[in-house]
Amino acid sequence: MAQEEKSPLLAETDGDDYNYPNPRKRVWHVPPELKGVVTGNGTINTSSSSSSLACDFDFVVCVFVVTFDTRSGNMVEWCQPEEFELDGVEFKAMVSGSHTLLKDFVYFRKDNLYGLACFENMHVESEIERGARMKSVGILSTSYTNLYRHMQFLETQVRHQLETPGKYSNLEVFYQDKKGTLNSTISIPQQITPNSSSSTPSQEMLPEMKITHPAGCFSQFMKFFGEKVFILWKFALLQQRILFFSPPPIGVVCYRVYCACCLGNHDIGGLGHEMKPHFYVNVADIETLESEVSYIACTTEKIFEVKTSLYDIYVDNQIIRPCSPMLRDLMKVSVADKDKFAKLNNQRSALQYNYEDQGIDEEELFTTFFTEQNNRIFQTLLEASCSQDRQLTSEHMKNMGLDPYGDRTFLMELVEHYGIDVMLMVDNPCCPK
Repeated sequence: MAQEEKSPLLAETDGDDYNYPNPRKRVWHVPPELKGVVTGNGTINTSSSSSSLACDFDFVVCVFVVTFDTRSGNMVEWCQPEEFELDGVEFKAMVSGSHTLLKDFVYFRKDNLYGLACFENMHVESEIERGARMKSVGILSTSYTNLYRHMQFLETQVRHQLETPGKYSNLEVFYQDKKGTLNSTISIPQQITPNSSSSTPSQEMLPEMKITHPAGCFSQFMKFFGEKVFILWKFALLQQRILFFSPPPIGVVCYRVYCACCLGNHDIGGLGHEMKPHFYVNVADIETLESEVSYIACTTEKIFEVKTSLYDIYVDNQIIRPCSPMLRDLMKVSVADKDKFAKLNNQRSALQYNYEDQGIDEEELFTTFFTEQNNRIFQTLLEASCSQDRQLTSEHMKNMGLDPYGDRTFLMELVEHYGIDVMLMVDNPCCPK
């Protein structure tokens, strides 16, 4: 795996003592309060609802070691606190197919918590272990935004567990330093208190998670999918159920889940909900996925491919395959998509040229690009819906960065999905581009 693909899920920041590298129903009608966001000069006020709801509380609520036993299979070897419910974590922290690798890492969800685990496979001269010792060391937290800060610690500890099994003192010290929980009787983030007794929190007590990005991963995402990024962008903006498949290693595919979530990010309040990153999923998650209105996840298990009721979009490495005929109409890269892709690459090149000696922040470039693009679309749609004639013309579409013909189907699906009351005045041409 390329080094940049293994980069942490956020750029490193100071302040870490260890110093190691909502499902809701779809919105089909514009809420009445949206009519009030039109100012006197006819523009739409944006509100960073996701940012204001974001919370930086990300206490570690559990530390665990998973091992592969030749007789019992995957099993939790040790955890702190001892009474923590970890059913199923042994198959998330050590993913299907990982026995073919020497090292990997994985992000996942356990109920309403987020986890990160580092896996390693070491050759041993042991008939009982059949020549291989495999372990994962991981943590569960109330948020995924800072899990990356513990990546190097977990990598070090999994090697330690392989070389000196049963020695957990470093993990115990780590847990005592980082532990925290949510008070089960309080539903506001301020009541998340460190060093209190651990229990699995309920959904309503979790803070809204802000969308964040792996350092260097967005540029890899763009290189991997090319212009098809804008096909994924449309599916993300339509809040479809997106499942990425790839054989191991799965760590870099977890990064694709992050990036796909970012594609639909915007600052317009009251429209839909944030996409829910599930990261790695396996067959034990089928019941959970059946109840989800929208999500983005990844898997190494090929069985998901035939379970088409569980997803809208199946992404097999670079092949994007939608399930319904309506979504298949969105598979073409439009002229406007190609223009946006060229513009984004030009901005990236300019940033590299201007800051060659200072280091660059490509993540901010990419995330700002898509946030502003989405803001422009929703602002234009909402302004049109509040106008007297509620008409949306070709000029509107061009101003939104859309192709009046190639993106017509996408725009029709978008306004229907979000319940925005506008009339599309762009006719289908006899000879579409």
